[in-house]
Amino acid sequence: MIQSVDKTDVDGKRVLIRVDFNVPLDDTQNITDDIRIRSAIPTVRSVIDRGGVAVLMSHVGRPKGKPLPEYSMQPIAIRLQELLPEIAVHVADDCIGEDVVELTKNSEPGSVVLLENLRYHAEEEKNDAGFSTELAKNGDVYCNDAFGTAHRAHASTAGVAGLFETVCAGLLMQKELNYLGSALANPKKPLVSVMGGSKISGKIDVITSLLQTCDTILIGGGMMFTFLRARGLATGGSLVEEDKIDLAKQILQSAEVAGTNVMLPTDVVVADAFSNDAETRVVSVENIPGGWIGLDIGPETSSSYAEVVRAAGTVVWNGPMGVFEMLAFESGTKVIAAAMAEATKIGAITIVGGGDSAAAIEQFGHALNVSHVSTGGGASLEFLEGKELPGVAALER
Repeated sequence: MIQSVDKTDVDGKRVLIRVDFNVPLDDTQNITDDIRIRSAIPTVRSVIDRGGVAVLMSHVGRPKGKPLPEYSMQPIAIRLQELLPEIAVHVADDCIGEDVVELTKNSEPGSVVLLENLRYHAEEEKNDAGFSTELAKNGDVYCNDAFGTAHRAHASTAGVAGLFETVCAGLLMQKELNYLGSALANPKKPLVSVMGGSKISGKIDVITSLLQTCDTILIGGGMMFTFLRARGLATGGSLVEEDKIDLAKQILQSAEVAGTNVMLPTDVVVADAFSNDAETRVVSVENIPGGWIGLDIGPETSSSYAEVVRAAGTVVWNGPMGVFEMLAFESGTKVIAAAMAEATKIGAITIVGGGDSAAAIEQFGHALNVSHVSTGGGASLEFLEGKELPGVAALER
């Protein structure tokens, strides 16, 4: 049983909230994408609107245990204040220590305290017990709203939770668990998974797990060429994991046994170089020319995949269909993004599994037209694989 923050008594209490403010920053320390900050606002408001003090802790980048100025939470504090203009946002110089504890205790109900970067301390990633104890002094209630870090057993996600009598999930965390959990446990049928990305090696476990629950799995991205080789086809100069070809064969055989339809592309977009300016062709998967690189699914495949997506009851999408960052190879991913939006409109539950897929659905303007865009790439994959996430397990009571 995991309690939600909106069902937790926070009046007059300091709520220590693990958020995921690991946002991208440019060379001048400007935030280039604030979606993770905006996604945490409902949980913050739930606490401050009910008389609590929201004490926020997060990491940014990889300072590797050193207080490097370029990884400071200061730019995040500025953006947070802009998003909460009428709220007092206090900024701590560190995430532990007497001064920080005093700041949290002296902050007025209905205010926010933002702690400095957790990873300024190497003990955070080591899940150090002493560091967890120091963090715990900053709150009376613990809340985890950082699904994107829930697959890591760090001090702020796992160690500290065990030191609180009252723990809860933030609204974003609850939403992630509800959508991903229902997609696995009780999906609206048919259940379709769209799997892409560059390599099969990063998706082996999740594909294997989905074979037991999915009706159809659509394969795209760089990993499709390892599957095509498993079918005995030549793939030119395309990305292939030679040591995973036998594994791809096993997956296809397992799919037959499980009665799961695994669809592979029938045509691809190939190029004579890995470049947006390269010469491109659309060819059948049986006729990929030697030396040419496959960089997207073709129009015939895009159309057939989109048809399957639109007819689904539940769709889980993880990984782009091609190198969507380049205009010449964005079409397959763009078509899937549009099909996800169309499927949602006619009643499907559509879930985008974080990482590159989330970036793609945002790029093509459909982020608000699907049921749920996960904030956790690695965490959503591990959840779909059926693995226990330490940050989630720590909230079970």
